[in-house]
Amino acid sequence: MSTKGTLSTNIFAGQTVEITGVVAPPKIAAAEGTFDYRAYLKEQGIYFHLQAESESDWQVAWSPPAPPLADRFRAWAQQALALGLPVEDESARLEWALTLGWKTALTEEVSEPFVQAATYHIFAVDGLRMAIIFGIFFSLLRAFSLPRSACGLVLLPVLWFYTALTGWPASAIRATVMLTVVIVGWALKRPSDLLNSLFTAAIIILVWEPRQLFQAGFQLSFFVVLCMILTLPMLRNLGERLVAPDPLLPADLRPRWRRMLGPAARYSGDLLLTSLAAWIGSLPLVAYYFNIVTPVSAPANCIAVPLCGLVLVSNFASLLLAGWFPAAAELFNHAGWFIMECIRVSSHWFADWPGAYFYVQAPDLFTTSLYYAIVLGLLTGWMFQPRLRVWKATALAVVICAWGWHWWQGCSITRLSILPANGGTAIFFDAPGRKNDLLIDCGATNSIQWLTKPFLRAQGVNWLPSLILTHGDLRHIGGAAMMTNLFQVGQICASPVRFRSPVYRRLLTDLGTTPKRLRTISRGDQAGLWTVLHPEPGDGFSQADDNAMVLSGTVGRTRVLLLSDLGRPGQDVLRERLPGLRTDILVTGLPVQNEAICDALLDGVQPRVIVVADSEMPASERASAKLRERLAQRGIPVIYTRLAGAVTIEWRGNRWELRTRGGVKIRGSG
Repeated sequence: MSTKGTLSTNIFAGQTVEITGVVAPPKIAAAEGTFDYRAYLKEQGIYFHLQAESESDWQVAWSPPAPPLADRFRAWAQQALALGLPVEDESARLEWALTLGWKTALTEEVSEPFVQAATYHIFAVDGLRMAIIFGIFFSLLRAFSLPRSACGLVLLPVLWFYTALTGWPASAIRATVMLTVVIVGWALKRPSDLLNSLFTAAIIILVWEPRQLFQAGFQLSFFVVLCMILTLPMLRNLGERLVAPDPLLPADLRPRWRRMLGPAARYSGDLLLTSLAAWIGSLPLVAYYFNIVTPVSAPANCIAVPLCGLVLVSNFASLLLAGWFPAAAELFNHAGWFIMECIRVSSHWFADWPGAYFYVQAPDLFTTSLYYAIVLGLLTGWMFQPRLRVWKATALAVVICAWGWHWWQGCSITRLSILPANGGTAIFFDAPGRKNDLLIDCGATNSIQWLTKPFLRAQGVNWLPSLILTHGDLRHIGGAAMMTNLFQVGQICASPVRFRSPVYRRLLTDLGTTPKRLRTISRGDQAGLWTVLHPEPGDGFSQADDNAMVLSGTVGRTRVLLLSDLGRPGQDVLRERLPGLRTDILVTGLPVQNEAICDALLDGVQPRVIVVADSEMPASERASAKLRERLAQRGIPVIYTRLAGAVTIEWRGNRWELRTRGGVKIRGSG
């Protein structure tokens, strides 16, 4: 369930509450490739969503005398970790997220640089965090010469208690189960085998909850650890060979500086190789779930991971001292804040490196399986073993050729995506290659943040050759300045008509300061594979919608007409200038004062499919009952994005398929 705003501290776990709201199936993904909330909840066994308007819809029927221990501890710990700090700033809140699992601090704006630098994982209560905590308390206990069995008896309750205090997140439970298996074997002095421990933990978790197998956290946790176990020995062996000194030179004759730097170099090398192995193990899964590849991961984590351990040491020391020695706790708080600030600054710095990250389309199952098979086969040495070496090489070559053919087929597809952007429209044309790709309008700023940006990143778009602004409606182009910064837009194409919108005029003025970036296009001009049909430079209709840019394109043998929000006067002029205009697929928005696509225009262009880009909100951007009734009489398929969601049209040669997020599919050929 969800509620607008933030609930007060008077609502906590353990209470019996009565909630007034609307129960409905969860929302599907806004567009292909974006986060699918319905699918995510389905993996958790949740099939309906309760939406409450505000906290006033929550009524407490019964409440225990006090909040749960975890809530009380978190509130006390936040105060303790803030002792002596002058302000509650971003680094202080990140400390709370790191130490206490407090996710409120991890907003999208704060998280993005950490995601791009591949250091965001330090804020998850996962295997890394639990391993660091185990190392801290294990070192402390061994300093007091406690035997193995006693260390195990103390460490297990500590780890499970910490898991409980962070709210029992699934990632923490997985990590703690894994550590429990390892610690029990270690305490009983049994021979250690990390592979056996890993698969034992996996079996325990899957028996407890089989749905975990399909969750991103489970797959990332176990594939990363598996790859680290299998590939680290070979990587270390390779690294030692590269830096090994002359074996015939006695140790006493080696340079003194080399002997002094040896331990630090070995530690740094091990850290770098571990980070590299983790990146190799997570690469396809991170690309699948988050559409990002981060080559900067290994060097960034060589700094972030050790500093993460120091932050946890400082914060645990502060929590242990805050109740009886607050002055010492303040010193540790300042140390923890400084180290956290170093992590924040270094992550931002690494994210700004050229080529530090790039966005990609999610790989399919075939690509992911092939990747892991090749990586594990090569890095474990299995591919190089003499037994059946020729057959292995032959099979590998055949599979790689099959993947190459599969990849080539995917690259030859042409797509047109129509995104309903809260009263506006964003249309992305994805042609083979990148040269002819373009975005037609982008939506307002909030639409870019929640729809256009994640959609484009899910398509693997890192830069845009062209952005076309059809007219001065802010719902269509209000976020253009943000778009140019996010995606390094090469060229912005605008109409020659002057619109009254001050935001639009200011945008064009700012864009005009960069030579050759702003291009004015009008009737007869080409924008990639699209031809401008309207307006002409001399047009000057009183309504902005009548000046909206109209584009026509042909994909294969299929003709597509994009009308934007063209009003009735603009439609009449278009008919007069192009009496022989025809189209197979017509896409239109909703003009403010008139109905979209008048009957005369429909009679002329004779579309086979109509897509009406309307929206649920605001209400004025919903297709009227009169329009729906009139189009229904045509006897041709009409898709309303308010009801069907985003529309994707995909061409393979001369055949095309139209599909929507609501499950509608229409096929045809040019």
